[in-house]
Amino acid sequence: MRRPQHRHIARQQATKLLQSYAIAVGVGKTFMATALGHAAVRRRYSAIFCRADVLLKRLRASRLDNSHDAEIRKLLRVDLLVLDDFALQPFDALDTADIYELIVERHRVASTVVTSNREPVEWLAQMADPLLAQSAIDRLQSAAYELVLDGESYRQRQKPGLDTGTITARPRRRRRPT
Repeated sequence: MRRPQHRHIARQQATKLLQSYAIAVGVGKTFMATALGHAAVRRRYSAIFCRADVLLKRLRASRLDNSHDAEIRKLLRVDLLVLDDFALQPFDALDTADIYELIVERHRVASTVVTSNREPVEWLAQMADPLLAQSAIDRLQSAAYELVLDGESYRQRQKPGLDTGTITARPRRRRRPT
């Protein structure tokens, strides 16, 4: 059996980043990132999949109960970290610092998949500290395989339609009173 050329993305042979972004919504970024995470787990690598905003809320809450360092260590230890819907909303100063720490510490050490509906140049405007943002994004892009997904939304194609030729009315069964 011949191995695929890009086996390190799913098998974690080498630490790489897969950065995927698309201007259109619903083209399969999350599906693709989930599939890569699933492939890594099936090969017995650890993986965490999380929407970026949910992850940042969790990190913010962890500051309140003094578990922030433990949360960061957990995210740094995992073989594959998948950040979905990255930079859809602006990051405050703490969010920017957390993103910077994760990216810098994981750079060339562990694999990361980032999906976003914004191009990487737009991420800078979403972060509170331009210097930290530039440094983090530069590290992300320096070792990334970049996939730009474009096309029609899958959600629109899966939208249920009304095909009047195939609908037949079925009589409803009445329940007997007990």
